[in-house]
Amino acid sequence: MSLFTFLALVIYIGGAWKFWTGFNRTNFNQNRLMLTLLWPVMLLNASYRQNFRRALKG
Repeated sequence: MSLFTFLALVIYIGGAWKFWTGFNRTNFNQNRLMLTLLWPVMLLNASYRQNFRRALKG
């Protein structure tokens, strides 16, 4: 495993964990698992980005 792959995996898991634990601060009320797993792709959406920031502020 290359260093880049390892760092990307750490960032992905870290972002997913922060979103999962801060999910209750968002406007979302369902699809917690799907929104957590797809967080890098969903950051392209402005509404999701705003909610993602809310989740991370915990």
